[in-house]
Amino acid sequence: MRRARVLVVDDEASIRMFAETVLSDAGFEVITAPDGPEALRLVDQEAPFNLFVLDVMMPQMQGAELGRQLRQREPDARILYMTGCVDALFEARNDTLWARETFVEKPVSAAGLREAVSLLLAGVGADGD
Repeated sequence: MRRARVLVVDDEASIRMFAETVLSDAGFEVITAPDGPEALRLVDQEAPFNLFVLDVMMPQMQGAELGRQLRQREPDARILYMTGCVDALFEARNDTLWARETFVEKPVSAAGLREAVSLLLAGVGADGD
């Protein structure tokens, strides 16, 4: 069985490295990007991905907009938003998340990140499956 592929997008290198380490150690194939434009380039070149882990507040392209564009490219993928500002996520998404989307608040523990990713990939708490 093929390992789930995860793209982690965060403008903070320390958070990208944390997520990459935690998820790689949990058995996922992890690729990282520092911003939205690079994430879109990677998806265009290296699709498919099973899950996107997106920072909400990034320069150049906010996480909600990146999520919208990623959904167009990978409609079946799941999206986990990581945010220190939940209000910003819901402002950008008009107070709602789409099916197969959820969020975790920063800072998130290694166990919390693993659990959120595993549950989202299993379809738990991700309406639409």
